[in-house]
Amino acid sequence: MTIPRMDNSTALFIVIALLALWNLDFISALFNLKALDPQLPEEFRGVYDEEKYAKSQEYTRVSERYGIITSSYSLTLLIVFWFSGGFGWLDVWLRGFGWTDTVTGISFIGALFIGNTLLTLPFQIYDTFVIEERFGFNQTTPKTFVVDQLKGLILAAILGVPLLALVLWIFGTVTNAWLWAWLAFTAFQLLMTYLAPTFILPLFNKFEPMEDGELKSSIQAMSQKCDFPLTEIHVMDGSKRSTKSNAFFTGFGKRKKIALFDTLIKNHGTDELLGVLAHEVGHFKKKHIIQRMIFLFVQTAVIFFLLGLVTDASSAFARQLFDAFGVEQISTYAGLVFFMLLFAPVSRVLTVIGNLSSRKHEFEADAYAAEIQETPEHLIKALKKLAADNLSNLTPHPLPVFLDYSHPPMLVRINALKALSK
Repeated sequence: MTIPRMDNSTALFIVIALLALWNLDFISALFNLKALDPQLPEEFRGVYDEEKYAKSQEYTRVSERYGIITSSYSLTLLIVFWFSGGFGWLDVWLRGFGWTDTVTGISFIGALFIGNTLLTLPFQIYDTFVIEERFGFNQTTPKTFVVDQLKGLILAAILGVPLLALVLWIFGTVTNAWLWAWLAFTAFQLLMTYLAPTFILPLFNKFEPMEDGELKSSIQAMSQKCDFPLTEIHVMDGSKRSTKSNAFFTGFGKRKKIALFDTLIKNHGTDELLGVLAHEVGHFKKKHIIQRMIFLFVQTAVIFFLLGLVTDASSAFARQLFDAFGVEQISTYAGLVFFMLLFAPVSRVLTVIGNLSSRKHEFEADAYAAEIQETPEHLIKALKKLAADNLSNLTPHPLPVFLDYSHPPMLVRINALKALSK
């Protein structure tokens, strides 16, 4: 085991990149705080009162400051562990048991995952039971929180360990390993799109078939109008954990399912709910889901190809990368961890590109909903209520919108919808 040194150019590059990304997020948060406008936008009068608008701004302040604290903690934790020789020590210790590379790799990555989970758990607890509680969102009991954490760990073991074992085995034994590993990972992602709504989400929430009535009949009529193959309509007990609202579609081909949070149904009228659902249908009709999946598949192909390069024991760069982290023996499992840190700047650029595309898709889905309902007013009303119910920031700075927003700000969406009617 060797202690990492800052005279290693790769180590220096990664540290500078991580610090630069942290500073970018810090500046973005400061700009967002500065952009808060105490004057309620005219568009939201009648939806927000002055007290609720002030509460939404305070929620933004607390959330941004909390984000700065948690990101600072995570970065400090990483650098201290790294430059105290933690990666090298962990690798040497696990190799001492004489396990196969696959078992050692699972143990290496599993130890880092569990360690990070335990060290960040207090922040999750604070966020749920202090911040979200303070602003009236939290409905999670301590028992539900603990059970959720345990279920998450069990699922990570059941689903993540076999996938990780397969990827490590492929890199250790198969020619053109990056290609086969990418195909295996892609197959897993496709499988999860089926397993998640059918088996995984019901482990955390109850999904009850929607009762017959005006809302169900209206949803079915809208689906027929959109030529959308809706087969099941469920109500999800989102209020079990939070007062925030949402809705989502799942399913492949000719079997589409919809789930509405009970909080969404409680706070919105039928026309507003149909506007929200028409927006979601718009994503399918405009083939946004397929476009996002293709983007993700191409991105992961590039990642696996580069991973193959940085874990090649004959590569001079691989040797320099492992020296940067104080690990003597080149391995796929450690290379996977180191590569994701090295890849962080590129990953951030890809996230920005993905968000840019996502915001464009949101405008298109909004336009589709307005067309189906023959008016934008129902969706506009729904968006205003969602903003108020979720204490959304109505005046975000353009920089955090550009960097992190997958949806356009509410005022921008509403103005775009109003422009359609003109």
